[in-house]
Amino acid sequence: MEQKNLVPKRRFKEFQNASAWEQRAVSELADRYDNFRIPITASNRVAGSTPYYGANGIQDYVEGFTHDGEFILVAEDGANDLQNYPVHYVNGKVWVNNHAHVLQAKSEIADNKFLMNAMKYMNIEPYLVGGGRSKLNADVMMKISFRVPELAEQKLIGSFFASLDHLITLHQRKLEKMKALKSAYLSEMFPAEGERVPKRRFAGFTQAWEQRKLGEMMEVTSVKRIHQSDWTDEGVRFLRARDIVCASKGEEPTDYLYISQEKYDEYSRISGKVKVGDLLVTGVGTIGVPLLVTQEEPLYFKDGNIIWFKNEKKLDGNFFYYSFIGESIQKYIRDVAGIGTVGTYTIDSGKKTPIQIPSYEEQEKIGNFFKQLDHLITLHQRKLKKLQNIKKAYLNEMFV
Repeated sequence: MEQKNLVPKRRFKEFQNASAWEQRAVSELADRYDNFRIPITASNRVAGSTPYYGANGIQDYVEGFTHDGEFILVAEDGANDLQNYPVHYVNGKVWVNNHAHVLQAKSEIADNKFLMNAMKYMNIEPYLVGGGRSKLNADVMMKISFRVPELAEQKLIGSFFASLDHLITLHQRKLEKMKALKSAYLSEMFPAEGERVPKRRFAGFTQAWEQRKLGEMMEVTSVKRIHQSDWTDEGVRFLRARDIVCASKGEEPTDYLYISQEKYDEYSRISGKVKVGDLLVTGVGTIGVPLLVTQEEPLYFKDGNIIWFKNEKKLDGNFFYYSFIGESIQKYIRDVAGIGTVGTYTIDSGKKTPIQIPSYEEQEKIGNFFKQLDHLITLHQRKLKKLQNIKKAYLNEMFV
């Protein structure tokens, strides 16, 4: 049993019968080059092409460098994430401030890429000292030990994860590019403030857009209040503002809420039923976040926290949704929310919300265009998440 713990679950074929991994301290595997670190205040930095590293990665780009070569940077203090401790592999010229330790693998016994992954995903918390600003002391770091294989296997593992990281980075860049493209289109395919036509249009549409207030076009309201004692573990979905915020981020809430079918039927006879094409918008917390109703399944929501726009096909649902996340309406919401500690978007503000609308045909084209763009973004997000999960699984199986 002891021997099984000295080798990983998954191993490259050529090393399946190799010797067990050995316990080694960081001091045996790497040299430390903290003495070359130099912090630069933001006001004294000279813009350049050299990455300027702190505890959590690149902070800026500057002229000059403190280190040139292949190194591992380990957060000394100020780390943002203790579960995924900030450890970075660098190769080339970098400038490092005094918030990151600088290690370099001893080439005859260790591989930098392997060590980076081994240190990044080990449990570093027991070695940290301090309160709100946890610190990894140099002497403590050099005494940290973990199991390592022979150098040839380290290099193969390090190279494998470097290739996987490269693939993940490519997908991250694709995702960021798609999101930037969406942002650019939102600014160009809806009229700017004071304008009546957008910069970019589908062919065949030339007519000026019409300025309206949503309260003139549809009922803007809420629902009869549901008390906490009426919440259940199953039944009709009950939405809070934070559930809408979660949905806008592509996330799942950790605590779904429901109300009984009987309570839903009773209250819906008073307030009406949410229908496909309606828009629910957060009025508290993170305000102005819209949710387009796209399914027939019944749902209810928390009054006062969510504003209900009863669209009834006055506007194309997708166009309505993307209008709401555009800068014009979001700016209006920021302006009317107030400057206190807790901004609110109310039913009255909802009624006065200005919107610019083209013909229904143009609305459909715009709404469908952004819907397809969001579909592509979601696909990229899923691919990225899948790769990240694959890496996590391999890390668990390929390290002891």
